[in-house]
Amino acid sequence: MKYENFSSKKLQICDFFCNFAPKMDNLYRQLYNWYAQNHRVLPWRETDDPYAIWLSEIILQQTRVAQGMDYYMRFLNRWPTVEALAAADEAEVLREWQGLGYYSRARNLHKAAKQITTFPRTFDELRALPGVGEYTAGAIASFAYNLPYPAMDGNVYRVVARLLDIDEAFDTSAGKKLFHKKIETLLDRDNPRLFNSAIMEFGALYCTPVLGDACASCPLQNMCMGYAHGTAEVLPVRKPRPKVRDRWFTYTIYTDGVHTLIQRRENPKDIWYHLYEFPCEESNELTNEGVNELMVSLTHVLSHQKLHARFIVRRIQKMPDIAGTIVIRWEDLNDYALSRLTLRALDTLRLIPQN
Repeated sequence: MKYENFSSKKLQICDFFCNFAPKMDNLYRQLYNWYAQNHRVLPWRETDDPYAIWLSEIILQQTRVAQGMDYYMRFLNRWPTVEALAAADEAEVLREWQGLGYYSRARNLHKAAKQITTFPRTFDELRALPGVGEYTAGAIASFAYNLPYPAMDGNVYRVVARLLDIDEAFDTSAGKKLFHKKIETLLDRDNPRLFNSAIMEFGALYCTPVLGDACASCPLQNMCMGYAHGTAEVLPVRKPRPKVRDRWFTYTIYTDGVHTLIQRRENPKDIWYHLYEFPCEESNELTNEGVNELMVSLTHVLSHQKLHARFIVRRIQKMPDIAGTIVIRWEDLNDYALSRLTLRALDTLRLIPQN
C-alpha cells in the first residue's frame, strides 16, 4: 500500500492517539478478557524467577514454542540455577542446544551466566548482559519484576502495526524507534506483566500473519485503524530481504566400524562456531567426483545462506591423518554438538549411534 503524503499519515496517527487515550481502559479490558479465555499455559508464565524467564526468552528467540519447550525443560532440569549453568562447560551447553540453531544464543547464554553473581533487577543491568537486547531486557523486567517496560517481539510489532495502521518497516532503525514510541504509549504501566503477556499471546494466536476471517470477530476491532482502513492484511511492513548466498560443502564420513573423524569449526564469523562436523571441503559447486553408493545430498536453508551439502561415507581400515581432526569412537559421537544439517545426514544414512 502507498500513502500520498507520509507526513499526513503521521498526523493521522497523532490525531488517533488523542482520541484513543480515553479508550485505553477499553483496550486493556478487551485484551485481558481475551487473554484470560485463550492463553496457553506455559511453564515460564507460572514463575517470576528471572533466571527461568531469561532462559525461556533466549530459547524462544527465532524458535517456535512447540520446538523450544523440550529444550527449555531440559536446560532447566540440568541447570536449575544460573550458578549451575555458569559452572557448565561450553561444550555441554552447545550439546544441549543441538538442533535448535542460532548457536550464538547458547554461547551468549553461557557467557552471561558466568558474569552474573546476583541476577540483575533493572532494565539497564539486564540490557548489559551478552545476547540480551531491548526486547529480552524488557521481557525479563516486566515478567520477573513487573517493571513498566514493553516486550516487543515479532507478534507485538504485528499487532501494533495493525492497531495503529503503521506502514513504516518495523525492522529498520527508524521503524524500531517509531514502534517503541507507540508501544510506550499503549503500555499498561499499572500491569506491564499482564499487558506484555496478553498482547504477545494475541499476536501469536489471533492476530497472526494470515488473518483470514479473524478481523470480522476481533475483540479489538473497534479500536483497530488497520481494520478501519482495510490495511490490516498487508501489515506489518518489512524491509527488503538480503540476497541468499549459496555455498557447497562436501563432507567425508570416515569409519572403520568403531571410530570416525570429526573437527571443530573455529571461525567465529562463520556459521556453527565451535560445533563439530565431519571433515569438510567447501567448493564453488558439487561435482560427481568421489561419489559412491553410500552418500546423501541435502539442501539446508539458513537465514541468509543456502547450503548444498553432500555426505560421503568412506569405510576404511585405518584413519587418515587430516590436520585439525580428532579420532573418536563412533558410539561417542552423541557427546559432541553437531549442526542440524549433520544430524539430518546421519538420520538419512541411518548412521546415528545409539548410546
